[in-house]
Amino acid sequence: MVDRLNKYRKLITNTLLMGLGTFSSKVLVFLLMPLYTRVLSTEDYGTVDLIVQMSNLMLPLVSAGVLNAIIRFGLDRSAEKSDVFTTGLLVIVGGFVLFLLLNPLLAMVEAVSGYTALIYLYVLMSLFRSLCSQFVRAQERVRLYALDGVLATATVIGFNVLFLVVLRMGITGYVLATVASDFCSAVFLFLYARLWRFVRLRRGMGELSREMIRYSVPLIPTTVFWWITNVSNRFVVTEAMGKSYNGLYAVSYKVPTVVNLVSNIFIEAWQMSAVTDGEGEGRSEFFSKVLGAFQAVVFLSASGLILFSKFIMWLLVAKEFYPAWEYVPILVMATAFSCLVSFLGSVYMVEKRSVLSLATTMVGAALNVVLSFVLIPFFGVNGAASAMFISYFVVFILRAVTAQRMVPMKWNIPKLVLNILLLSLQSYIMIHELPLWILWEGLLTLLSMALNLRPILLQLQAMIHARRRAA
Repeated sequence: MVDRLNKYRKLITNTLLMGLGTFSSKVLVFLLMPLYTRVLSTEDYGTVDLIVQMSNLMLPLVSAGVLNAIIRFGLDRSAEKSDVFTTGLLVIVGGFVLFLLLNPLLAMVEAVSGYTALIYLYVLMSLFRSLCSQFVRAQERVRLYALDGVLATATVIGFNVLFLVVLRMGITGYVLATVASDFCSAVFLFLYARLWRFVRLRRGMGELSREMIRYSVPLIPTTVFWWITNVSNRFVVTEAMGKSYNGLYAVSYKVPTVVNLVSNIFIEAWQMSAVTDGEGEGRSEFFSKVLGAFQAVVFLSASGLILFSKFIMWLLVAKEFYPAWEYVPILVMATAFSCLVSFLGSVYMVEKRSVLSLATTMVGAALNVVLSFVLIPFFGVNGAASAMFISYFVVFILRAVTAQRMVPMKWNIPKLVLNILLLSLQSYIMIHELPLWILWEGLLTLLSMALNLRPILLQLQAMIHARRRAA
């Protein structure tokens, strides 16, 4: 009984600590929207978005997906930590050297031509920061991980003000602010955590390195397919409707990041608990209870965001970006299911079934590309949002079925269906601005609260009892 309570207490403690660091850095993207949308035009913002997304596509390719293995193998008690870190470092350095040779090909991509140097800087600094932060997290040094998130927030704010407001560097300044912040973060973690101690070549590390690579390689296309699901329709929007519309689409996608923010904070802590505590007796119960509370938080957050989507856009963006609110509701629904997909992916992680992660993601990516070309000509930007929602929903179904075979979990199907119907109604009413839409939106949000608050409160109550017993 005590061990079971300790599992939940550890999960909550790690979630709160990671929330301290992650929330400050992730919510920054949200709070800096007024600055970005006033300094950059819709076309500039569309270009910036394509540069960042192209860089994000390169990350898993250059790193050979090894960052996924850092956290998974770093948490293994039997793994030599220096072997894990050294393998990650060598793979990243080698991958980046090869990436440099591909500069002529990268320059041929018209959407980002002229910005290849920025892409290289973004990729290099992002990989080194991720290597250091993932390794620190794998050591379960959660407080240091959180502190780095807070410091990264401060540096991003400072560099954004310097490059965008003081020096007025526009698109270049936007990207350099992130690059400079990642550099500072990587240096801080490397020195403070004395990570040089883990850079060590020794006989016998090859076996672990090969195991890490075997685990990582299927996750390379997996990450690429996630990129396709999340981003490919932006290139279709750009091609079919222009960079200005992609700028609006990119801004509208910032609002659902609040759901992602809540989800990612939890998922980072949950991955640690799933690996270290998700074994043995009570495993299914542990996963089921956490899934119930997580699902409730995701749907409740999504309902609230749809309700306040117009107000959020009015508050945070410049006037020329305000029409982007129309794309928020469907994107929020898509993001809600992407969160559930990430949770189910933790089952694959625990079981080291990266091939299943690849297969399900590939289906979602292919579906998204096809639907984008079909729906965007008819429904414009909302066609892109709808393609993303349908893709994530299909992947969710596939993962729910396959994960259930590995870790049986209790699903409340009627409640899940009702949550989907509530979000769908909210989205329809908001997009079409039906008469008395504010009243209907408020009532539907209250229904969502009535449906989802209980499992959240039960988990909070269980954690409070756990803390009292521990005391």
